[in-house]
Amino acid sequence: MLKTTLRLLLYPLSFLYGLITTLRNYLYDTNNFNVNKLPCKVISIGNITTGGSGKTPTVEFLALHLQSIGKNVGIISRGYGRSSKHVKLVTDGIDKPNSWEQYGDEAFLLSQNLNSIPIVVGESKYEAGLRITSEFDLDVIIIDDGFQHRSLHRDLDIVLINSKDNKRTHKILPIGNLRERINGLKRADLIIYTKTNVHNNLGYLNRLLKNVNVEKINSVLEPKSMLIGKDKQEIDKANLKSKNIYLLSAIGDNKGFKKTVEKIGANIVGQSKFLDHYKFKTSDLQKVQNDAKKFSANYIITTEKDLVKIPDINPKIPVYALKTKMHFSPDNKLEDKINSLFI
Repeated sequence: MLKTTLRLLLYPLSFLYGLITTLRNYLYDTNNFNVNKLPCKVISIGNITTGGSGKTPTVEFLALHLQSIGKNVGIISRGYGRSSKHVKLVTDGIDKPNSWEQYGDEAFLLSQNLNSIPIVVGESKYEAGLRITSEFDLDVIIIDDGFQHRSLHRDLDIVLINSKDNKRTHKILPIGNLRERINGLKRADLIIYTKTNVHNNLGYLNRLLKNVNVEKINSVLEPKSMLIGKDKQEIDKANLKSKNIYLLSAIGDNKGFKKTVEKIGANIVGQSKFLDHYKFKTSDLQKVQNDAKKFSANYIITTEKDLVKIPDINPKIPVYALKTKMHFSPDNKLEDKINSLFI
């Protein structure tokens, strides 16, 4: 009853939010709002819902691909959850930061996993773009979470849709997870259904988007062979098979994380779930350790993004992060889209 009452109270807010975003898009579509352009190619990786679609591993994949074809790459991120303000350089691609707080968990993780790629955070993607292009000679910038940031021109708009999405989640905020109406996807150049090996709701998505004339491909998220600890120590994922595993995650798709670990053959005995980008306290980790011990867990497994935020403690039960990689199908479609920007 309480949930029904709450939803009824939120409907006016959802209607108002949808009205505002629709009007805003109309003003951009009719050239009533200015769009700023940067002196290099711009690729946006975004989504139409809040969190959990796999933007960070997709940004990493694209950055590595662009490097492999000889392009100078930079990355712009908002730096969600950071303690700093204004535009800030995370890394020049060589000197790496030692902590995540000033930059946000996603930008920090990218800085650790990529080399020779400058990263800048800033709420204004244009201001961040001016900063990064003034300091580095770049062929292309990847915008992390840029689909709704329409004040910046982009040469390629890629939108990720988590394959777990359904009719209930596809309602306008705050009732559902939609940042704007579904027809906004017509602006995209490519739609990627993500985690199709973890969730299976493609029937709904294909029906929903049958009239959206945008090329669509699938992607899967698979664990890499090695897991990594806080001090860079590694274990093979084979070590998790048939072991008691307690999960810790603060991401947009905690359920998908659980399913990914289950595919390794681990025995999941419990899970502590937090909101996306949650900043762990020492007391949180102590409770997780105690809960894992009650369930006789051999390991606590978390995500790469969460590992960087875990405070330094002396864990009784070892903590490791599952490293993942993206695969796309058809595998040449995404690369062809990227490569065509430079022909």
